[in-house]
Amino acid sequence: MHHPRRLMRILNAVWLLLAVMIVPLAQAATTTTAEPFSQALAGLKADEFEQKEAAVQQLAATKDPRTLAVLSALQDARLYYVIASGQFIYWDEQGSGFTATAVLTGEKLNEMDQNALAKVAVNNKLRGILKGLIAQLNVRSPDRTVRLSAINELLGETSAEKIILFRELLNEEKDEHIADLLRVAIALTDLNSTDKQIKIKAIADLSESLQPEAYNQLKKIATANSDGVYAEADLELRNAAISAVRIIDTRLEKYHLIETVFFGLSLGSILLLIAVGLAITFGVMGVINMAHGELMMIGAYTTYIVQTVFPHAIDYSLLIAIPLAFLVSGLVGVGIERGVIRFLYGRPLETLLATFGISLILQQIPRTFISAQNVTVQNPSWLSGSWVINPALSITYNRLFIFVFALLVFAGLLLILKKTRLGLQVRAVSQNRAMAKAMGIRTEWVDALTFGLGSGIAGIAGVALSQITNVGPNLGQGYIVDSFMVVVFGGVGNVWGMFVGSMSLGAVNKFLEPWTGAVLAKIFILIFIILFIQKRPRGLFPQKGRAAEG
Repeated sequence: MHHPRRLMRILNAVWLLLAVMIVPLAQAATTTTAEPFSQALAGLKADEFEQKEAAVQQLAATKDPRTLAVLSALQDARLYYVIASGQFIYWDEQGSGFTATAVLTGEKLNEMDQNALAKVAVNNKLRGILKGLIAQLNVRSPDRTVRLSAINELLGETSAEKIILFRELLNEEKDEHIADLLRVAIALTDLNSTDKQIKIKAIADLSESLQPEAYNQLKKIATANSDGVYAEADLELRNAAISAVRIIDTRLEKYHLIETVFFGLSLGSILLLIAVGLAITFGVMGVINMAHGELMMIGAYTTYIVQTVFPHAIDYSLLIAIPLAFLVSGLVGVGIERGVIRFLYGRPLETLLATFGISLILQQIPRTFISAQNVTVQNPSWLSGSWVINPALSITYNRLFIFVFALLVFAGLLLILKKTRLGLQVRAVSQNRAMAKAMGIRTEWVDALTFGLGSGIAGIAGVALSQITNVGPNLGQGYIVDSFMVVVFGGVGNVWGMFVGSMSLGAVNKFLEPWTGAVLAKIFILIFIILFIQKRPRGLFPQKGRAAEG
């Protein structure tokens, strides 16, 4: 009967004995791990900057997870300690006041009097040391951006400790761009070796990189003269550097060509969005719409208004603005056609003057109700920054978006023209208006809807354009001439002609700009188009049908 009780007493005694032995060991381990960090932290109270420098080095050596936060706070002048107790705190501005957080525990403290605190002061030399130590701690960050920035900070370091760190990181790094940066850092250090073979291997390693630091150093060696740093080196070393520079130059030219082609296609996609709506109205109705640029401006201002009304939804603003700009610009276009243009068919000069007058009215509206100055449309976060393919080639997300967006709009327009009843009627009216009317097609409504469709596309072109330039009342004036050139060059009323014409003119313009400048490039393109239409008056892809023949 008493055996179970006796057994329980024995077990309790064993547990008590283990607790007595383990708790002091745990406390001792905690004290041991925290002690070096606390001691190093206390060294920051020293008046002499040499002692503070030693303290921050000791902090970095502890490898305590709190070290990075302490060094960052010290660099940002946010590290204080309580004069009475010596407790270190982070002193952060929050709203109209300040918050205090204990460094050792991370605990939020009650309101404190700033007069009871002392700030840990730093000088320029200590700031430089902090910058290097923070970078050294960040090189293992899981965040790629932080890691890349930290390695860039350490790129000029040539100490043995840093090179050992770089080699360790290179073995661990999975990101090819960062790995390339680490190889460059190691090779740059090897250039200081006294062994010529190591130098030659370093030059060969640098020739495989497109990092600016690698190219600049190789250029320095290749052009070294009798007074240069490498004057003691033999001809073999200099020839190796010259060969490496040529290899990199060849690769840079290739990537520069790719970049120029992309910029040309990006410009071409903008011209496509602007010109394709103009081509539809011009091809179907024979109307030269001088207010087309202002319809694009309306789309751009629609984006601005959406961001103003929903300031906390910038990331979703384009998703709202695109259909809204299409509707607003399309309705304005239908209003212009029903209110003015339908009374002027067959009178091209009067139509031209009327639409020019409408363009002036539309320009005045934002001046009166919004601002006479340009306004800025913010890019959503997912369109900010660039896609870095390598150090020599990067593509901005906003221009990549415009290119893809233009292709989607073009594909959607083709579907409308080929697969819908409206598209069938538009093609019928554009080819033979009299026959289409005789077949029962209400050509006046086809004209209105076609004008609205072209105007709506101009509106979403304005949305796209707002992502790469400021929005102002004169936004459309800068593109109306270019869009007419695309229409004439591609072939009036031909959608595929607009695609080929816009992409061709965009690419040619970007290839000419480095040689002639932006203005002369446009003049040369205009001269080319004038000469071209002398040989092919109907453009690259002439419109088919009896109306075209007439």
